[in-house]
Amino acid sequence: MSKFTKPLIVSPLPDGKMWKLIEPFSYYVGKKCDALYGITIEVPAGFLTDFASIPRIFWSILGHPMGRYAAAAVLHDYLYFKGLYSRKRCDQIFKEAMAVLNVPKLKRKLIYRFVRLLGKCAWNWHRRNSAK
Repeated sequence: MSKFTKPLIVSPLPDGKMWKLIEPFSYYVGKKCDALYGITIEVPAGFLTDFASIPRIFWSILGHPMGRYAAAAVLHDYLYFKGLYSRKRCDQIFKEAMAVLNVPKLKRKLIYRFVRLLGKCAWNWHRRNSAK
């Protein structure tokens, strides 16, 4: 069974937009049908995140970026940052992690659709900047 194995502990940065992980936190991929079964993804202390890049106008529909799916959003930010897996795979892990956090199914589907539709810009930005 997939699960978060360490709690998310963050501190805000002075800019009010970004947050810094105070301690590492991790996610265990526990779906037996998953190619990543048994892998633990650890997000290191010091990693910077904005949680979810959701325009404020959509908060009433999708929830606040630091809401129930916050840990999944940080995991997703890290997966995009590292680029260890394909973009689609990172998005699937995000969707699974939201299920682990008991995000309602409809909200999960909407957020996943937005990420699939609009996440390419963030993905490409990270790929360009990681090459530098």
